[in-house]
Amino acid sequence: MASNYKVALIQLHPKKVNPELNFQTAAAFVRSAAQQGATLAVLPEYHLTNWVPDDPLFLHACSQSNTYLQRYQSLALESKINIVPGTIVEAHSDSQTKEDKLVNVAYFISSHGTILGRYEKKNLWHPERPHLTSSTTSPHEVIQTPIGPVGLLICWDLAFPEAFRELIAAGAKTIIVPTFWTLADCSPYGLSVNPRAEALFLESTLTARAYENTCAVIFVNAGGPATLRDGEADGPSPEKGVTGPASNTKPSNSHYAGLSRVALPFVGALGDETKDSASEGMSIVDVNMRHVEEAEANYKVREDIASQSWHYLYRHQGRDMKL
Repeated sequence: MASNYKVALIQLHPKKVNPELNFQTAAAFVRSAAQQGATLAVLPEYHLTNWVPDDPLFLHACSQSNTYLQRYQSLALESKINIVPGTIVEAHSDSQTKEDKLVNVAYFISSHGTILGRYEKKNLWHPERPHLTSSTTSPHEVIQTPIGPVGLLICWDLAFPEAFRELIAAGAKTIIVPTFWTLADCSPYGLSVNPRAEALFLESTLTARAYENTCAVIFVNAGGPATLRDGEADGPSPEKGVTGPASNTKPSNSHYAGLSRVALPFVGALGDETKDSASEGMSIVDVNMRHVEEAEANYKVREDIASQSWHYLYRHQGRDMKL
């Protein structure tokens, strides 16, 4: 495994159902990252379309998924950089019903333009469930990459430690999490207690996941400007965000959480341009994997999980699985 690599955290502001504009913006960031010596560039979830599933143009945009995947492959080869192009929502025909179904997919593309791995989002956020199809009980798989063994998760997967455990038990040392997580994802009650409750969730959980799994966590979220310009109607869909009285306000880009970072044991959050910001931007982070190895030597989490005497068993679709 590489002992040190550079990753570009591209905290993109995704314009609603405008995949071409969003791709061009993303490509400019990726080329800049490559010029600055980054080995890997990571984009947010829903970066090509934003999350607006009821928009009449959304399904058509999703039907172009393969075109943009191929363009990212060409961009990776051109720029000689590995890319995780956030997530791309794909439209597939259900083999039984023949109806279109949407799946939310993350890819790892090598600097040679080849697809090394693919992951379909498993844990769907509640408002996503009427629109997306989950990968349900298919296993989390580790991808062998130029930066070492990698696991891919997406957004709400972050809330489930079991996903991380399954990946590190299979050997993953870096977990990459493209995300579209807003401050408005909290309930009205939670917002009344703490308007930045979702930021607290993210900041706390990301550091915890890095420590409890002795791994690097690369978290890349969508960002956006603090306020809307006159006549602008861009921003998170109310369906993705708050419900009840708070959702009656005009959609605002201030709902974007940002906070993109690399979380590592011992050092916590890295990413000076994005880790404390909701604005569009990019951080280039040096990831020192010695922190991961030294954390494991100290805490021995992986060693304990691998032990035959490890005492936690999980029931998964009626079968006992030891993670």
